[in-house]
Amino acid sequence: MQALRLYAGPAALRHIQAHGLNPSDIGAIPAAAGGPKGLVLLGLDRFIFGEWLAPSTHRIDLIGASIGAWRMATACLSDPVAAFRRLEHDYIHQHYEVPPGRSRPPARQVSESFRASLDLFYGGRVDEVLAHPRWRLHIVTSRGKGLLSRDGRVRTPVGYAAAYVANMAGRKHLGRWLDRVVFSSGDVQLPFATHDLPTSSVPLSGHNFMQALQASCSIPFVLEPVSGIPGAPAGAYWDGGITDYHLHLHYQLPPASPIVLYPHFQPSVIPGWLDKALRRRHGATAALEHMLVLAPSPQWVQRLPGGKLPDRTDFTRYGPDLAGRVAAWKAATAASQQLVDEWQVWLARPDPSVVRPL
Repeated sequence: MQALRLYAGPAALRHIQAHGLNPSDIGAIPAAAGGPKGLVLLGLDRFIFGEWLAPSTHRIDLIGASIGAWRMATACLSDPVAAFRRLEHDYIHQHYEVPPGRSRPPARQVSESFRASLDLFYGGRVDEVLAHPRWRLHIVTSRGKGLLSRDGRVRTPVGYAAAYVANMAGRKHLGRWLDRVVFSSGDVQLPFATHDLPTSSVPLSGHNFMQALQASCSIPFVLEPVSGIPGAPAGAYWDGGITDYHLHLHYQLPPASPIVLYPHFQPSVIPGWLDKALRRRHGATAALEHMLVLAPSPQWVQRLPGGKLPDRTDFTRYGPDLAGRVAAWKAATAASQQLVDEWQVWLARPDPSVVRPL
């Protein structure tokens, strides 16, 4: 394996050593926030949902934040392979005109454009997502409290500064400023414990699907928060990655399907967006003992355009050169087929010796 690396928690590794890995083993699939980084995972998504898991008959919980929520909602469409190809195309070709005298487009402009793109993507198909016979979708959002209960030119940056300081003192203190609100299809029983942060569960329906998904993708200062979501507690709803950047959650799965399968763009599973600079929170914990992470190797990443994964800085790096950014992102997604090929080879004969500790 030259492009793909596998990382497992101790319980997941023991399971693989004893039984290999079968579709029936998978109980949950998380999908991280991270913007354009998620593009290199869409090939894996197409194979996993369109081929490998397609014959399965058991329930699998799909948990997503930000672009991860968009990916997992796409997995619930009736033809996930075609849907993921469209998601790849639409995400790569998104473009926002920057008004004269500004370094980036206003948050309202981005929010309105994104809302329109979601309407085009899921218009008339929300019932497909909600009624999937096997997948249960959980869209993670972050609800602001106090200063963050509504948006404002002063209150939002001051509120996030306060949240950052509180989070540095301890992740539990983040709950003074932000709640985790999860919108779930089917029953609202969550596949993870919620003792780490204040958490609310809200039924996902045709009345709130678009707002919930947009909220989960609403990066502070880049998009506006979403308010007035039907069936949800009042407040301003922001990107789910703020509270749960990489979904470092205490998963609770049935014994028959104990593995958390995690296609990810890096080996570390960071709890919240505000933890990115806190290296001490980047390590694995007992919460991840049943997790199997699929991640690209650093050497493979170095061969991508710019020697890195696609990311949000590319919007500034390429500026008005839309064709240049599109070409770079298309090259990265084309190269990601190697991840799929190596994963298929490993699945045909699971070799525990190549699995590294998470």
